[in-house]
Amino acid sequence: MNPVDVAIHGAGIVGRTLALELAAQGLEVALLAPPPRPGAAPDLRTYALNAASVALLQRLRVWQALPADAATPVDEMRIHGDAPGSRLAFSAWTQRVEALAHIVDAGALEAVLADAVRFSPRVHAGPADAPVRAALQAWCDGKASAGRERLGVDFVAHRYGQTAVAARLVASQPHAGLARQWFRSPDVLALLPFDRPQHGCSYGLVWSLPDERARELLGADPAAFEDALAEATGGEAGELRLADGGARAGWPLLVGRASRVCGPGWVLLGDAAHVVHPLAGQGLNLGLGDVLALSRVLAAREPWRPLGDERLLARYARERHAPTADMARVTDGLLQLFASDAPGARELRNRGLNLVDHLPPLKRWLTARALGT
Repeated sequence: MNPVDVAIHGAGIVGRTLALELAAQGLEVALLAPPPRPGAAPDLRTYALNAASVALLQRLRVWQALPADAATPVDEMRIHGDAPGSRLAFSAWTQRVEALAHIVDAGALEAVLADAVRFSPRVHAGPADAPVRAALQAWCDGKASAGRERLGVDFVAHRYGQTAVAARLVASQPHAGLARQWFRSPDVLALLPFDRPQHGCSYGLVWSLPDERARELLGADPAAFEDALAEATGGEAGELRLADGGARAGWPLLVGRASRVCGPGWVLLGDAAHVVHPLAGQGLNLGLGDVLALSRVLAAREPWRPLGDERLLARYARERHAPTADMARVTDGLLQLFASDAPGARELRNRGLNLVDHLPPLKRWLTARALGT
C-alpha cells in the first residue's frame, strides 16, 4: 500500500468514523482491519447516542443513510432504585431538547459506515497486518488492543465480576419513546426503546449481572429468561418476550484506562484508550468524542507541524482526559453505590434519586453532560 497521512487500525464504528472525518479534511487514510468472521452471530447490541455523536454522524451524512427503523429517539427516561417509590425521571420536553438520546442498531450503523468508507476515494482499505507508512498511526482496535500492547502502553483495568447480557425484546405495550433503567443490587437492567423487530413495541436489553447469574440466564430457555425479566421489571414495560429466536449475547464488564493515549506518531481512541461500565450508555459516545477531538486538533495544527508530532497529539490527550476520567468515576461510583450492602447505603442511594428528581437545575446539568453539550 502506498504511503498515507494516517493509518487507522480497527474498522469498528470509531475507526470508520475517524476515517471518514479525516478524509473530509483532505487527508489520505488507510483503514486496516481483519476480514469479517464467516458465520458470525447477529449483532444484538444497541447504542444510546447523544446529541454530539448524532451531529457528527449527520455531518458525515451517515445518519441520514440509516434505515428509518434503525434509530429511535428517547423522549423520556425513568430510573428506578431498589426501594418502592425511588425514581428519577427525565423528559426531552422539560429539558428543552429534541431527544434525550437516540437508540441505534449497532449492526445497521456499522453497515452504513462500511458503505460510506467503501465509496470514499481518500480511504484505502487493507488487512490488519499490512505494513503502511503513515505520519500518524491511530489505534481504534478495541479494549484488547494489539497496538496498545505493541507500543508497551499499560492498561490499568478493574474487572467487576459482571457480565452484560444483550437481547432484543418485544413488549405487549408500546414503548412510547420511554427508556427505563433499574438499579437493583447487585444488577443493573436497561430497556432501550427501539423499533426493531416490531415498530413501536421493541426494546434493546442491556442487563449487567454477576457472572454466575449471567451464565445461568444466557443458558436458560426463553421462558425462564422472560420470567426473570418479568420479576426484575415488575411488569412496568408490559409482557416482554425475546425476539430473534431467543438469541442472547454476553460480554465481561470492566473499567480501564490506558496509561498514555499518545506518543510520537501514534494515538489511541475509543476502547483502546478507555473502557467504562455501560450503565450510563456512554462508551461509544466517549469514543466518538475522541474522534471529534482528534479531528479538531489535526485540523487546527500549524502548517509546519507534522501529523505525528508528539506535542500536537498531547493537545488531544489533554482535551480528552477530563471527560473520559470523569465518566469512569461516575459510572464506577454509581455501580459501587447501588451494589453496596453497607448499613444505610440503600436508604442513601434511594433518597438521592428522589432528591435529584426534585432539583430541575441539577437535572438540566446532568442532561447536558449526557448529551455532550
